[in-house]
Amino acid sequence: MAEVKDHSLADKSDNQTGWRFPWRSFWAEFVGTGLLLLGGLSLVIFMFGEGSIFSRIVPSLDLRRAINGFLFGSIGSAIALSPVGKESGAHMNPVVSLVFWLAGKLDLRDAAAYILAQLAGATVGCLPLLAWGSMGRSISFGATTPGKDYSMLAALMGEVVTTFGLVTGLCVFLAFRNLRGFTPAMIPFFYAFIVPLEAPISGTSTNPARSLGPAIISGEWHGWWIYWIGPVIGAFIAVFASSRLAKRIEVAKLYYFETDRRGAIHKLTGRA
Repeated sequence: MAEVKDHSLADKSDNQTGWRFPWRSFWAEFVGTGLLLLGGLSLVIFMFGEGSIFSRIVPSLDLRRAINGFLFGSIGSAIALSPVGKESGAHMNPVVSLVFWLAGKLDLRDAAAYILAQLAGATVGCLPLLAWGSMGRSISFGATTPGKDYSMLAALMGEVVTTFGLVTGLCVFLAFRNLRGFTPAMIPFFYAFIVPLEAPISGTSTNPARSLGPAIISGEWHGWWIYWIGPVIGAFIAVFASSRLAKRIEVAKLYYFETDRRGAIHKLTGRA
């Protein structure tokens, strides 16, 4: 992985000014991840919870999964386009921050702060889901667990493959200036495609923070390790396979590429 990294700008900046905790980015990631889970999992409960009106309106399970994937992804895209996304880059996923670090666009200490914010935001953002009561409890408030007809290994491989697809898609869109402005638009379509295929196997996470929040409030920890190990492995494989594209990424953001308040989200010029 060393060939993908380029931390020279980070090291130079740290030596000159000293590292400071990225509080503004931390709170942006905290709020963004919390809103993503609150909105996205509320949709999951509304569409799939026991007694759901939506299940009668759209009886096809696969169609509901596709709609849910699109809308869940759309919430993430909207956050990326919001002032919250402008501040931090709208990672909202520890795997995304990991990928930007591997690509040399985020200092390790900043990446750790981002991941801490995402996990904390996911936990707090899921607390209001308790208001769904029995409807939410009927599906463990959207917790991801291996499908009853699938093994742990199948669920793990499902998370590896789907996260590989997500990271590869991000690398393709972010590597080229004529595509990167469409990165937020790619995400809803990716999940609309992948959720109907993967949901029966692993529940479709691709995001450790997305799985952590509902697990905490529901107490459903069955196969919890899958949703950490699977996405991380998928991300590493994707960055290795897409190393040429990863080198072309200029800044650790999904949108607002010209904005970097602290200089911690490193922009490398002349590569795209």
